[in-house]
Amino acid sequence: MHVLILGAGAGGGVPQWNSNSEACRRARAGKGPALMQSSLAISADGRQWVLLNASPDLRQQIAASPALHPKGDRRHSPIVSVVLTNGDVDHVAGLLTMREGHSFGIYATPAILETLQEDRIFRVLDRTRVEFNPIEPGTPFDPAGPGSSSSGLRVEAFEVPGKVALYLEGEGAGPMSDPPGATIGLRVSSEAEGGNSICYVPGCAAIDESVRRAVAGSDVLLFDGTLWRDDEMIRQGAGTKSGRRMGHVSMSGPEGSIARLAGTDTGRKVFVHINNTNPVLLSESDERAEAEKAGWEIGYDGMEIRL
Repeated sequence: MHVLILGAGAGGGVPQWNSNSEACRRARAGKGPALMQSSLAISADGRQWVLLNASPDLRQQIAASPALHPKGDRRHSPIVSVVLTNGDVDHVAGLLTMREGHSFGIYATPAILETLQEDRIFRVLDRTRVEFNPIEPGTPFDPAGPGSSSSGLRVEAFEVPGKVALYLEGEGAGPMSDPPGATIGLRVSSEAEGGNSICYVPGCAAIDESVRRAVAGSDVLLFDGTLWRDDEMIRQGAGTKSGRRMGHVSMSGPEGSIARLAGTDTGRKVFVHINNTNPVLLSESDERAEAEKAGWEIGYDGMEIRL
C-alpha cells in the first residue's frame, strides 16, 4: 500500500497568505517547510489512487506528485475517487478543481453529501460522470471509481468528536456541535498486502475511548496536529477562538493527543493538518523535541509511506 501526504498543513497552509507567523516567515524565505492544505493520496497498486479529502491546493498537489499525473490518453487521471472526512473548506474545495468532465467517485457520510448537494457551486461536478456514494461509520466499503470493479482498498469510517464546518455554523455553535456523520476518521487497508492499515484523522475535537479503540492496531496513524496548545492562536494574536472551539484537540496537555494516545497499540504516529502557528514546525523548538521524544513524526508535503 502506497501512502502519499499531499498536504500536511491546516487551513491556509504555510505560508498562509495573510499570516506573518514565524513558520510563515521562514517558509517565505526558504528557511522552513512550506505546507499545502490537508490531503492524502493512497493506492493499493501504485496505479489507481484514492484521495482522502480534496484540498484547495489540489491542482498544485497533483502537479507536484508524478504518480497522480495523467497517463496515456489526452484526458486521463489515475485518481478514481475521493473520500471526505468532513465538510470543511480545506477538505472539499479541491473538488472544484476536478470539474473538467472526468469520471470519479465521491464517498462521504450523508451529512457531508447533503452539504455538497445543497451548495450550488458544486453543481459544476457533472452528475453523469461523478458518482456520489453515501457511507456509514462501521460499514467497510471499496472506494472504487465509476466502471471499476475494485480499488484494491478497504475503507471503514468511524465517528470522532468534531465541529460542524465554520460556514455551516448556526447560533450557539461550539465544540462537538456537529450532527452525526459530520466528522469522521478513516481506517484504510489493502486486502492484497496482508491487512496492513492506516488511520487518518485530520480533524478531532477530543480523544475519548471510542477514538482510542478506533485507531488501535493501525500500522500508521496520521492524526490532527493543528495546534500545540488550546489557546495558541489567541496568544499569538492570530485569532479569537481556542482549538477546542474550532474542533481540534491540542497536541500538548493531559487531554492532548500526545498524552491521550500514548500507549495505544499503533505503529508510526504522524501529525498532519498542522497550523502555521504551531511551534512544532520550528525545527529547534522545545515543542518539536517533546513531540519527537514521545514518538511522533511531523508530517510534511511529499512524505511517502509504504506498507
